[in-house]
Amino acid sequence: MNTLPFDAFRDQALAEGFDEVLARRWAPNTVLDTHTHPFSVKAVVAEGEMWLSCGEDTQHLRAGAPFSLDREVPHAERYGEAGAVVWVARRRAG
Repeated sequence: MNTLPFDAFRDQALAEGFDEVLARRWAPNTVLDTHTHPFSVKAVVAEGEMWLSCGEDTQHLRAGAPFSLDREVPHAERYGEAGAVVWVARRRAG
């Protein structure tokens, strides 16, 4: 379980060179089909659960689980019955 407060997550991510840090709330049962982002991501599931699929690999991530994605990596997301809150740090292309 993640015990790091959001402010500490934000400060650490900014110190690591991430440009933007936010807490994103996802509605219950949200599904995002395969897509990419023009930024890399460092994130933590703060509440709820989600499934992150990259190619044939799917991770079931619960509260406290960290994950990362490089920019332009195709992936899909699915959020659980209670929705989720994900803390996200983004690093845009230089």
